[in-house]
Amino acid sequence: MPLSSFRPQPDPAAAAAWFAGAMGQMLLDSEVDCVAAALRQRPGQAALWLGPEAASLPDGSESPLPVRLHMGGTAFHGDLRCGLPLPLASDSCAVVIVQHGDASGCDQAALLAECARVLLPGGWLWLLALNPLSPYRLRWRGQGLHAREPVTWRKRLRAAGLAPDSLTQGIGPVWDIAVDARLQDGVGLRAAFLLRAEKRRLPMTPLRKPRPLALQAGAAA
Repeated sequence: MPLSSFRPQPDPAAAAAWFAGAMGQMLLDSEVDCVAAALRQRPGQAALWLGPEAASLPDGSESPLPVRLHMGGTAFHGDLRCGLPLPLASDSCAVVIVQHGDASGCDQAALLAECARVLLPGGWLWLLALNPLSPYRLRWRGQGLHAREPVTWRKRLRAAGLAPDSLTQGIGPVWDIAVDARLQDGVGLRAAFLLRAEKRRLPMTPLRKPRPLALQAGAAA
């Protein structure tokens, strides 16, 4: 493959085309059940779904439908056309799904900070990201996609004020261009992984303990 076909920087247009093709679609189809589980986590409450336009809405999704935004560089399209900061109220969403946000080309720290802002206290962010150690990476090589290990995403989530779950789960194919929706404990060699993070409720201000009274010598106890 000629060197000119490799793109060192994220290329949102090339990434969108890859996800719309057979290899990317197999991965997105592998993640449908995961997206459905996220949308079922808080039935009846608002949700935000950021991800590739080629991703299908899960069957039987309950109302209200999530606000869907497709990422492309500094702009979003879909249910809204906007940039960062998102035109959503703070503490307004019970669930936020970030599906391959690293393919968007936007500032990931700013994106996660906005996701944390719109999450309700006690709400969850579901992050689906590419696994840089998977053999499947050869199928997205040169397609404008970047992949980061879970430890990097954990640092980013903590920096945004979220508390990552202790478990990271692998999902998607290892090499074959086929749907594999099974979740496994640990990332392994799967094409992608799921990492969840909670927006913790603010702790109540603890009451100060009363200072013990000093009894004067000779005073009755």
